[in-house]
Amino acid sequence: MKKWSKSDLDKIRASREPDRDWIKVGMSTCGIAAGAEAVFEYLRDEVARRGLPIEVKKCGCLGMCYAEPLVEVRAAGLPQVIYGQVNRELARLIVENHLVEKKLVSDHIYSFNREE
Repeated sequence: MKKWSKSDLDKIRASREPDRDWIKVGMSTCGIAAGAEAVFEYLRDEVARRGLPIEVKKCGCLGMCYAEPLVEVRAAGLPQVIYGQVNRELARLIVENHLVEKKLVSDHIYSFNREE
């Protein structure tokens, strides 16, 4: 079996289609107990209503149970971030500010990744 080199991996990465923007809502038991299902439904419906080309999906534990519900957002041109203690109002701000206006909702960020 061939050992993969960095250049092999770079070729594979370059051949992939660009990642779509997405939103992940943490749906582990602590997230669900904190209201993640309602946040997911709102985000899914609002993204569809606005016709935004963003995939809204569920994921498991994001590792910060104290800050549930957690929402991770990847949008081109901005750092990938995790918003914590998300309720319907904050979900609305995430859609309007982060996704539409391309501005972070900085007072609710619990984690971010500067790399795209």
